[in-house]
Amino acid sequence: MSHPFRPPSVPLITVDPYFSVWSAADQLFDDHTKHWTNKRNSMAGLIRIDGKSRLFMGKVELSEDTTNEEPAAMQQTSLKVEALTSTYTFEADGIELEAVFATPLLLDDLDVLSRPVSYMTFRVRSIDGRPHDVQIYVDISAELCVNTTEQAVVWSRQTSNGKIAAMRMGTVEQPVLARTGDDTRIDWGYVYLAAPQTGSLETAIHSYRVRKQFLETGRLPQQDEQSHPRAAAEDTPVMAAVLDFNQVNERQDSQYVIAAYDDIQSIEYFGKRLDAYWRRTGLTFEEMLVLAVEQYEEIQTKSETFNRKLAAESGDAGGDSYTNLLALAYRQSIAAHKLVSDENGDILFFSKENFSNGCIATVDVSYPSIPLFLLYNTELVKGMMRPIFRYADSEAWKFNFAPHDVGCYPKANGQVYGENEPENQMPIEECGNMLIMAAAVCLYEKDAGFAREHWELLTKWAGYLKDNGMDPENQLCTDDFAGHLAHNTNLSVKAIIGIGAYSLLCKMLGEKDKDAYYEAAEEMALNWSSKANAGGHYKLTFDSTPETWSLKYNLVWDRLLGLNLFPEHIIEEELRHYIANQNKYGTPLDSRNTYTKLDWLVWCASLAKPKANFEQMIYPILHFLNESPSRVPMTDWYDTLTGEQLNFQNRSVVGGLFIRLLQPVST
Repeated sequence: MSHPFRPPSVPLITVDPYFSVWSAADQLFDDHTKHWTNKRNSMAGLIRIDGKSRLFMGKVELSEDTTNEEPAAMQQTSLKVEALTSTYTFEADGIELEAVFATPLLLDDLDVLSRPVSYMTFRVRSIDGRPHDVQIYVDISAELCVNTTEQAVVWSRQTSNGKIAAMRMGTVEQPVLARTGDDTRIDWGYVYLAAPQTGSLETAIHSYRVRKQFLETGRLPQQDEQSHPRAAAEDTPVMAAVLDFNQVNERQDSQYVIAAYDDIQSIEYFGKRLDAYWRRTGLTFEEMLVLAVEQYEEIQTKSETFNRKLAAESGDAGGDSYTNLLALAYRQSIAAHKLVSDENGDILFFSKENFSNGCIATVDVSYPSIPLFLLYNTELVKGMMRPIFRYADSEAWKFNFAPHDVGCYPKANGQVYGENEPENQMPIEECGNMLIMAAAVCLYEKDAGFAREHWELLTKWAGYLKDNGMDPENQLCTDDFAGHLAHNTNLSVKAIIGIGAYSLLCKMLGEKDKDAYYEAAEEMALNWSSKANAGGHYKLTFDSTPETWSLKYNLVWDRLLGLNLFPEHIIEEELRHYIANQNKYGTPLDSRNTYTKLDWLVWCASLAKPKANFEQMIYPILHFLNESPSRVPMTDWYDTLTGEQLNFQNRSVVGGLFIRLLQPVST
């Protein structure tokens, strides 16, 4: 089945949890561009064709005064979201404009991936057979470098060996790494607008009213506004660039600008401030910008190649719906992280638990995200796990099970979830997650050296699951929004597979306990099959009535890790039950409510061997994205009847949607 794709929000700039700009509208000019937290991050795009100006991005006015009229807009004719690019096409006055927003999050090139750079490329051509005089205006406002618009900003120009024209803005205060929390934006460092220095480029730093000046005259002020500190909300300053295409004919012409962010320092890691990964060799920000320009063509080619490759693979695996889901999920999942390295040079890949609680390096956020990173760079899975191992191995961690997180973004100084009270922990959940993740990364790398480095902790956690995992006590799992639950059958599945995962690692490392742990997992799986059986499906809890049920999403790792602890008929029965209970926008998470989790739904669908059955389960998800009234970056928690977001947005967990592309492995 195919369906026109209308993302609830379109990724424009997707670098990290702070530098992130989206369009939450059907047309790029219908509303201001926004940060993923829904706060306005205004950027504007205008085009002048033969002296007539039109709008193609954002809004000209920042005031809420409804008497302010916006200029006429171009006609938006198409939108195509691919893994690394979002491409809008417009037409007006004999000209076709393509506006391409690309962040090169190439998982096989971590230097490029970690650069805080996003490209805006503008391609124009005549479509009426006549030449046209064309200029394009684009700007970035001070809203991109403040947490709230009451904060004062200053601005300046930067030089880069004469090759690049660069402008920057930042707060006066510069509270580097001082702010923590969830619904927050960066208020330190500097946002940049840069472009190759050519004769066709004109730039200015001025009030946002410069947009109207361009509309009316096609020009920018000859001099920058003097940089006196003022609130970002006060006659909001913008950095503006005009790209002069001169005479445009039928042959497409292209120019670009760069949006970039110098965050100075990125993460606080157990009291030590860490730089972004790209800085580890001593590269300056200006040198990095020069590289971003020099490698522009190469990066665009690599990005286009990857877009095509993923589209072909996802189409083969799951059809058009799956292609669209993965295209929208790719940048979101990666950009919900920050890449740094520790004092040993080891990669650390920190997630932010967006619109949930702001935790950093959350285990049960990493777990659902790993399919994407297992596919393209297993080192990043290790980078998610290293902070947890370090914290769990310290005197600060008092429990004999795995921690939930290591702090609140961007400070990774120790767990904050649930105020560290025992009743707010997730003992079975996090032990199972860490063991499954360790086994997955080692199996997909065909090397268990990473597990050997952390063997004492992994052994402790496997023992915990063996003693406590068969019939979990009243505790939280990753679906903590549903509350505590005793005798959780899906959580028991995780414990059983976690023990099986440990047995695989034992086998890879030649440890003598491999048979004992696998046999324990086999016995537990047999017991599970009997206790959870409700006749045609399997219950929500061991002690609940046969009418209850839940998505047993953890079962997918039984197949991917080649454990085969649970018989095929269980999976077949469960899948039939999920399809039978499907609502308009998908199958609910369990029998208690009508909401679902996007990632878990795709994991369950991936258990379906026939492609047609997989498509049957995921098509309602695309239907949801097309019709949801919640115009936010892809949410993973929504109602299957109304299509409304419950909470969560822009989270890394959508990396889990790539699970259908993973191939089972074995030792």
